[in-house]
Amino acid sequence: MKKMAIIGFGAASIGFLKGLQEEKKINHYNIDIYEKGDNLEGAGFGGLKYDGKLFISKEMGGDLVIPLNIQKKVVEYYLTKSGLAKLDKDKKLELSNKLEKGESFENEELYKKFYDADFEPVRSHFFHLGTELLIETVKNIFEEFSKFNNINFIFGEEVIKVIPGPEVVVVTSNGTEKAYDKVAVAVGRRGHKLVSDMVKDHPDLVLSNDKVDLGVRFELPNHIVDYLNKEMYEFKIRLKTKTGYIVRTFCNNPGGEVTLESYDDFLTVNGHANTNKKTTNTNFAILVTHSFTQPFNDPVGYGSYIAKLSNILAGGDKVILQCYEDFKGSKRTKKLGRVEPTLDPKHFILGDLNLALPRRTIESIIDFLERLETVVRGVTYPDNLLYGAEVKFYANKINNDFFGNVKIIGDCSGWTRSITYATSHGYLIAKEF
Repeated sequence: MKKMAIIGFGAASIGFLKGLQEEKKINHYNIDIYEKGDNLEGAGFGGLKYDGKLFISKEMGGDLVIPLNIQKKVVEYYLTKSGLAKLDKDKKLELSNKLEKGESFENEELYKKFYDADFEPVRSHFFHLGTELLIETVKNIFEEFSKFNNINFIFGEEVIKVIPGPEVVVVTSNGTEKAYDKVAVAVGRRGHKLVSDMVKDHPDLVLSNDKVDLGVRFELPNHIVDYLNKEMYEFKIRLKTKTGYIVRTFCNNPGGEVTLESYDDFLTVNGHANTNKKTTNTNFAILVTHSFTQPFNDPVGYGSYIAKLSNILAGGDKVILQCYEDFKGSKRTKKLGRVEPTLDPKHFILGDLNLALPRRTIESIIDFLERLETVVRGVTYPDNLLYGAEVKFYANKINNDFFGNVKIIGDCSGWTRSITYATSHGYLIAKEF
């Protein structure tokens, strides 16, 4: 029997396994799945550890054209594995009334209201599992594939090198080397080092590499955006600001908490929401897209530097928290107002994000919020909170036709940036692999 390796166990590899299963290819290989975490709980799920937000949309989530029927199939798979949905005898999906969901900008009045204020409203169908239930969902999926005699999960071994050839050699941090007929690399954005090393050896793998998103995690009381949360669950909008930069909202969490996201040598901010345990605040990211031109070719390095700078200013292992009035006035925040932070105080200091973020990034965020105030009154209250920095990396866009027996899938491929699109990418690649 031929040998296959899947590197990483997250959204892309789940989709890949599902695709192999549907094509009846899954029993044609002895499959090793490498995961650097010591166990399932410690695995680097990346996006699968945060919030559990699924969507069906053509307007967000990646730069691939993923047919809506494929997105729907992927979302239904997660929902059934979560226990919040089941297929009836006619194979129609029945949703539990416990499932949080929303229709982003299906309401034409709201759509027009934002459109008239120069925003680009993004249409989408949302389903929210919550952080804790998503972890249970992944466990259920893991248990499903663990039952296959030909699938071997290898925890606690980080793959540090992939050497393409007629047989693909996989090298781990434990010093083991093993040859495979086919390899799928699904390490997410956090696994960019492995893919970067492959790119160093094979520069023609890269189609493009020019973007990074810099910004903040914004937190405000639920009541200010309650009507939007109830109508849509997540409102997604974009705006071309007066700087020329595109600014977008990302990862809205009604009743949620601000969290930290840890990389190898720096911290950024993120957010999530539990299904049952709610707070009195809503948080979402405000991200400014930065596109670079030659000769610059290291947007990941640039974004990492900004994040490290904010950590240095915060004392090394913390992030910066600032009130909006102070952010706009370039003053350090020394005292909070009415909004109580949901991030544990041991993880932040009160400071000034103007010392870390580039000037045009700051101007873009302020322009975005001031315009949003014309549609959502209360967004620019002086004591609303900004945490920073939040950075979203775009991996190198990979040419997946470069190697016949190695595929790079999901967020580490540069083509996706969401659970739905990463899973769909893995699913579609498996069908042709």
